[in-house]
Amino acid sequence: MGDAGRLLLFFGVVLAIIGGALMLFGRFHLPGDFTFRSGNVTVYVPIVTSIVLSVVLTVVLNLVFRQR
Repeated sequence: MGDAGRLLLFFGVVLAIIGGALMLFGRFHLPGDFTFRSGNVTVYVPIVTSIVLSVVLTVVLNLVFRQR
């Protein structure tokens, strides 16, 4: 496995840990994230959170991979 493979594996593990922590300690809600509750069913749609995470990860990964 090359350096790029190790880096991707590292980022994958970090994202899994962050996701697990968010599930254990409660989710953070940004304006634009929708939560629908009906009886015993709750549906959470994190639209804005997904967009923010996508932009941040795109910038970070571009900075990391352009260093090479």
